[in-house]
Amino acid sequence: MTYRIDRLGTLLQDASRRLWGRFEHRTADYGLSAAQWRLMGHLLREGPMTQIALAALLDVEPISVSRLTDRMEQQGWLRREAHPEDRRARIVVATAKACEVAPTVRALVDGLYDQALSGLSDEERRVLHRALLKITENLQAAEAQPSSSETPK
Repeated sequence: MTYRIDRLGTLLQDASRRLWGRFEHRTADYGLSAAQWRLMGHLLREGPMTQIALAALLDVEPISVSRLTDRMEQQGWLRREAHPEDRRARIVVATAKACEVAPTVRALVDGLYDQALSGLSDEERRVLHRALLKITENLQAAEAQPSSSETPK
């Protein structure tokens, strides 16, 4: 018999909400929200990209990324530049301010993760990481396939 986790969605949402809430509390001096950090993290890891690419990575609508980048540009975290090959598109680039602050914020995030995972052994942390990746993979695969209620009869 397969072990059933009651309230899986609620547990995941509560953990995520508390984690990002603590993040925003710790980064309040920077005026950096969780959504802004996620966007900035992608830019710092992957390099400059279009807002459409950022929307796909963040799994949000392009208009949401547009609003977020507007605020971040005003705060000096990023800038938009002309796309070298597409006159209609703009490339989003992390600024020197973002690059300078990122190691400090990353250290705050690492400390927060350590706090969240305290009491778990290294093996339990690896199992949790693999399990969360598998959950994400399963749900992404399900999104790619039409559900039984969507299939034509």
